[in-house]
Amino acid sequence: MSTMFPEDGGYVVWVSSALGPYWGFQQGWMKWLSGVIDNALYPVMFLDYLKSAIPALAGGVSRVIVTLGLTGFLTFMNYRGLTIVGWAAILLGVLSLVPFVVMGLISIPKLRPSRWFVANIHKVDWNLFLNILFWNLNYWDSVSTLAGEVDNPKKTIPKALFYALILVVCGYLFPLLIGIGALPLDRDSWTDGYFSDIAKMIGGVWLRVWIQGAAAVSNMGMFVAEMSSDSFQLLGMADRGLLPEFFTKRSPYGTPLIGILFSASGVVLLSWLSFQEIIAAENCLYCFGMILEFIAFVKLRIKCPAKSRPYKIPLGTVGSILMCIPPTVLIGVVLALSSLKVIVVSLVAVMIGLVLQPGLKHVEKKKWLKFSQSSDLPDLHGSANGNANFLIR
Repeated sequence: MSTMFPEDGGYVVWVSSALGPYWGFQQGWMKWLSGVIDNALYPVMFLDYLKSAIPALAGGVSRVIVTLGLTGFLTFMNYRGLTIVGWAAILLGVLSLVPFVVMGLISIPKLRPSRWFVANIHKVDWNLFLNILFWNLNYWDSVSTLAGEVDNPKKTIPKALFYALILVVCGYLFPLLIGIGALPLDRDSWTDGYFSDIAKMIGGVWLRVWIQGAAAVSNMGMFVAEMSSDSFQLLGMADRGLLPEFFTKRSPYGTPLIGILFSASGVVLLSWLSFQEIIAAENCLYCFGMILEFIAFVKLRIKCPAKSRPYKIPLGTVGSILMCIPPTVLIGVVLALSSLKVIVVSLVAVMIGLVLQPGLKHVEKKKWLKFSQSSDLPDLHGSANGNANFLIR
């Protein structure tokens, strides 16, 4: 879809093209809110990995100060430009993976493959398990909101996603096989930050410190990447006239200044939540957004079957529908297992979006704020009959 709509805004543009600007705004609201909630998780995880070495970070004023300082520093990196964010993310990614490779080599004599197959499904907290699994494997669509900043996105994005898929699978599977296979299984110990304890048991204190540092910097990398996606999404929505024009304001470094400030403010407001609360809340909103994406994907296949798609899934309409069924079922299961509190909070957030869009249209009509659509962008609904003849840049 990003190769079909290579512009900032990503999934907001997909849904707007298929279902109209009202639902495009709802998609943007839910996915932005989900992204901000997700970003609030990384300072929490950063401090959780360091608190065993620095007990003062477990709570209190020191934790608040470090959280605010870290958020401010990483926000400034986003302000300075995507080039800095990109190279910083690559460097932090390498630094976070190397110690796990070292831990894997050290653990080889201790590996017991039989431990990989030990299971007790009766003691599994399915709500927590599926929420964490879902969170670990989602947000692949976030890159779409940066498509307008990418050189030759029609070729670059598919390649990047392919290589990222390999790295993500290896990055999750390899450490899990080490932690489970090299040590006696103790399910109660597997909480956030436990890999540093595994490192100490396998290699000693030096490896634990290295893993703690690597885990901490990996959270920094995910923070800057997520904030870039969230802030450029707001810029893309403003370019399409879905948000006030002031969201299009860029810094001297080409970054969306207002979008960054809004996203950073949301992170600060939500960073006091616990790991489990953040995961559950963001997953619900993300699920709602993914359902709209699936609908848009299928509808665009029906509405624009002949439209140029530089990267196209080789399936017809029926095949496209069938492909969307398994992830939709998983989304249903995740939502069904969510707590009543999380469902209520998520539905309230959705209802705010349902009211917010008409409210912004009223503001635009009264000319209290200026809205405009970029003249450089194609008209998504330019054809009279609404078929596949609208222009794509």
